[in-house]
Amino acid sequence: MRIAVYVILISGFSHKTILFSYGYSHKIDLLVSGYSLNFNGTIEGDMASKIPKQKLLIDQLEKKMKRFAPVETVETPQRGWIHTIRTAMRMSMRQLGKRIGKTAQTVNDLERAESSGSITIKSLREAGRALDMKLVYGFVPCGESLEKLIEKRALQVASEIVTRTSQSMKLEDQENVGERIAKAIKERASEIKREMPKYLWD
Repeated sequence: MRIAVYVILISGFSHKTILFSYGYSHKIDLLVSGYSLNFNGTIEGDMASKIPKQKLLIDQLEKKMKRFAPVETVETPQRGWIHTIRTAMRMSMRQLGKRIGKTAQTVNDLERAESSGSITIKSLREAGRALDMKLVYGFVPCGESLEKLIEKRALQVASEIVTRTSQSMKLEDQENVGERIAKAIKERASEIKREMPKYLWD
């Protein structure tokens, strides 16, 4: 599974922090014991406890990652964000270094490290704070949602399992073997996705 990461610096003066709510207050789709159910409003009582925790976690994570969808195509400046923003503000390395308690040479090293991709998140956050910026980073699936990635993997694993155990069916030369195998793969994939066993990513 390939995951893309996007790192941007957002001005602290023109953006507000967006908080993610872990509660559900809108219409959502839930999978409970193999049945698809629609709920309106907040989930309360015993029904909430029957919802698979992993499904809730995935739903929450999907919502968080969707926040990054608009910046998926944003390209990092060739010389990095620190250098690009600093020079745009006509701030010298010495001046930025003074703001973060470092020397001009250290700032130069930070900019080189960012350009090469070896800079740490901590250093990016410190530099951003000195530039009156806020570091925002996260992951987004490459071309698919997290749920689709899990579905794809579950189907692959199910196909491998069913293929290994379908030899007896072929030897018996039963009718509609192909259809039965396809149905078995689909059912096993659904089960794997619902239960998410540890061997899913082996």
